[in-house]
Amino acid sequence: MPEALTTTNHSRDIAGLKYVYPVISRRAGGLSIGVNFNPNNACNWRCIYCQVPNLKRGNAPEMDFALLADELRVFLNDVLHGDFFDRFNVASEQRVIKDIAISGNGEPTSLKDFDKAVRLIGEMATEAGIFPASRFVLISNGSLVHQASVQAGLKELARYGGEIWFKLDSATEAGRKSINNTGQGRQKLLTHLKIAAGLCPIKLQTCVFHCGRDIWSDQEKKAYLNLLERLSNEGIGIRRVLLYSIARQSLQPEAESLENADLEELNALAADIKALGYDVGVSV
Repeated sequence: MPEALTTTNHSRDIAGLKYVYPVISRRAGGLSIGVNFNPNNACNWRCIYCQVPNLKRGNAPEMDFALLADELRVFLNDVLHGDFFDRFNVASEQRVIKDIAISGNGEPTSLKDFDKAVRLIGEMATEAGIFPASRFVLISNGSLVHQASVQAGLKELARYGGEIWFKLDSATEAGRKSINNTGQGRQKLLTHLKIAAGLCPIKLQTCVFHCGRDIWSDQEKKAYLNLLERLSNEGIGIRRVLLYSIARQSLQPEAESLENADLEELNALAADIKALGYDVGVSV
């Protein structure tokens, strides 16, 4: 018998497929159909809370588009017309497809033919009747939105009513270096947010946790709120801010030093963000 699907079981192999995997998403509130563009566990960032095993630096490998199409066709048919929900013991209130999410084991926009892959998923989900009732989501660190193929993919995403969940774990260069192991500067971050928001609806996705004094300190929170205020003043449209903490065990060397933020802390930060005029979602 297959494993039961829960909000803490996000195994990419649970369905026995290379690219497609099911998730019961705490943020989406139901079935999220994940599409993993990085089965090689390669990413251009290394977030210290990442649950990907054997994570390495690099890009997504070449996509087998025929296999992706076959997996999507079979999987969607199983969910819509088969006994998928029964086999995976999914609770009755969660037996709804909330979204198809391009996510997985690395930065998906590093795929060479990113726009082609987005178009394929959009076409197949529309033909199956999944879109527009369900969301089309890209979960991305936003670091490659300056590339032409990525921008073409974001246009495709928008064409199918999709949205970007843009990772923003810190508003400071020091914070992004500590959390995401990236040297991304403030101006590049602002430029990429502006590009992304101009091509597709965007939500900010922020993981709030602690690891020593400097990660999500009062100074970090102040910088984060100041950045949100600047985005608003510059007319960079953010549809929603998604706050959450660590749900699954990190598989990075820093794992033992990480400490979840509690609901009280998340709600307090959410209140400060709402005061700036933003819509906010909180999940723990």
